[in-house]
Amino acid sequence: MDPESYQDNDILTSLAVVLPLALAGFVVAAGCWTLFAVAGVHVRETLNLSNVQFGLLLAMPMAAGALLAVPAGLLAQRFGARRVMVACLAGLAVCMVLIVLARSFTGYLLASAGLGLAAGFYSAGLQFVTRHSPSEHIGLVLGIFGAGVTGAGFNYYLVPLIHQAFAWQGVALAYLTVLLLVLALLLLLTDNADSDSDPAEATVSQLLMRLRTLRMWQLCLYFGVVAGSFFTLALWLPDYLSSRFLLTVESGAKLALWFVIPGALAQIAGGGLSDRLGTARVVVRALAVCLMVLFVLSYPPMTLFIQGVEQTLELRLAMPLYLERIFVLVLGIALGCAMGGLQRMMIAENHDGAAFAAGMLLVSACSVAFLLPLLFGGVNQWLGVRSAVFMILFLLFAGCLFLFARGQRRSERQALLHTGI
Repeated sequence: MDPESYQDNDILTSLAVVLPLALAGFVVAAGCWTLFAVAGVHVRETLNLSNVQFGLLLAMPMAAGALLAVPAGLLAQRFGARRVMVACLAGLAVCMVLIVLARSFTGYLLASAGLGLAAGFYSAGLQFVTRHSPSEHIGLVLGIFGAGVTGAGFNYYLVPLIHQAFAWQGVALAYLTVLLLVLALLLLLTDNADSDSDPAEATVSQLLMRLRTLRMWQLCLYFGVVAGSFFTLALWLPDYLSSRFLLTVESGAKLALWFVIPGALAQIAGGGLSDRLGTARVVVRALAVCLMVLFVLSYPPMTLFIQGVEQTLELRLAMPLYLERIFVLVLGIALGCAMGGLQRMMIAENHDGAAFAAGMLLVSACSVAFLLPLLFGGVNQWLGVRSAVFMILFLLFAGCLFLFARGQRRSERQALLHTGI
C-alpha cells in the first residue's frame, strides 16, 4: 500500500471517532441553546414575567451566541479547537446547574446568556471536523455536523414529557447528564494532538484582514438570511400553526418538527450534492424551490364574492392542513440544502481559517434570527395577516437569489477570461 493510501486510511479512522463526538456535542449544545423556546413558557408563568422580560429571555441566547461565535473561532485558531469545545461544554453544564438553582429573573437571564456558548462550540467544532476530513468529502462532513441542529427540535418533545412526569427543571438535569457524558468521551477518545493549533492555519491578523474582502461579507449575508430564517421559523411555526388551524400549542409544536428535523438533516444532502455537482448549482436550485414554496404560503385564507346573474356567489379559498404540512416540509428541506451548500462554500474558500469563518457565518445567522421576529411582529400588527411573514421571507430570498446568481455568473465570466488569456 502506498503512503497516500496509508494517509487516507488514517484520516478516515480519525474522522470515524471525531465526527460522531462532535455531532453528539452539537446536538446537545443546540438543544441547550433553544431550551427556553419551550421551557420559557413555564418560567413566564412561574415568575409572572412581562412580554418584554419574556422576549429578552428568548433572545438572550441568540444575542450572546452572536457575540461569542467569532471570539471562540479565533481562540480555536490560536489554541486548538478541542480546548474550546471542552470549555464550551463545561460552560453549558454550569448553565444547566444555574437553571436548576435559579429562582429569580436575573438568575434565569444569566443562565440564558450562558447558553450562547453553543455558538462557540459550533465554531470550534466545525474546525475540529474540517481538520480531520478529506477535502473531496468536506461538504458531506460539514453537512453531517450541521445536522446537529436537530437537537433544537428535541425540546418540543422533551420539555412537555418531563414537565408532566416531574418538573420542567428536570430537562436541565437531563441535559447536564448528557453534557458531562459527551465531555468525558471527548476528553478520553480524542488525542492530545487535537488540542494543538495547525501551523498551516492562518494567523489571527491574517483572518481579520479577510474582513476587508467583499466575498466574505456576501457569503455571510446569504447564509445569514437562509439560516436565520430557518431558526426563526423553527421558533415561530408552533404559534403560527396553532393559531392558523385552531390547534393546541403542543400540536403546533409537533407539526413544526416536520420543518425542523427534515431541514436540519437536509444539510447532509446539501453538502454531499455540493461535493458532486458544485455548490453554486445546489444553492441556486434550493433558493428557487424556497421562492416557489414561499409564494404559495404567502397567500392568506380569503373569501371571493362573485357577482352572478341572480345571486352573489361566495368562494372561500384556504389551504388545508395536510397541504400546509407538505409545503412546510419542502421549505425546510430546501432551506437545509441551501445551508449545507453555503456552509461548504464558505469553509472551502477559507479552509485555513475554518473556525473564524464558521464564527462569521453564525454571527450573521444569529443577527438575522434576532431581527426577524421583531420584523414579523411589527408587520403582523400593522397588516393583521399571519402569512405576511412568508411575504417578507419571499422578498428576502428573491434578493439573495438574484445577488448570488449574478455574483456566480460574474465569477464564471472572469474565470473564462483568465483561462483565455
